[in-house]
Amino acid sequence: MKDLYYLIVICLFVGFASQSFATDYSVHPIGYVVKNSGKVTLDILPQYREALSGLKDFSHIYVFYWFDRNDSLEKRSILKVHPRGNKENPLTGVFATHAPVRPNLIGLSICKIESIDDGVITINGIDAFDGTPIIDLKPYRPSSDCFPDASVASWVNTHKGNQH
Repeated sequence: MKDLYYLIVICLFVGFASQSFATDYSVHPIGYVVKNSGKVTLDILPQYREALSGLKDFSHIYVFYWFDRNDSLEKRSILKVHPRGNKENPLTGVFATHAPVRPNLIGLSICKIESIDDGVITINGIDAFDGTPIIDLKPYRPSSDCFPDASVASWVNTHKGNQH
């Protein structure tokens, strides 16, 4: 009887636990990249501007954005690319590159903050198009985000091709 009790408890737990994990996710823009006359800003939507509190204390931020112009079933199914678009580089899995084609079209750039004013963050530049949706921001912390002894693939140190 005790074993049956434990089996029921385990089944209930597994049932509840499996229901608590979402299988579909929803991502909404918090703002948009704006490129105008050589100036690059991140225009944060009014409902998220309160979340910028304290960001002025940081010099750099991670900007997560959506490669919205690559959002097609065909481009999401590309799993290998020649890094930087250079055929001389080995065919490499997209998870080992910064290619804008990938199963989930999340882009990431580290940007220097020039100023923050009324929900608009002026940055030094970003590898994203004008109008690209921003999905998240995080402060860059050298103490935990910098790894001087990190290693990279040999093609990373060549300057042939574009940046992904």
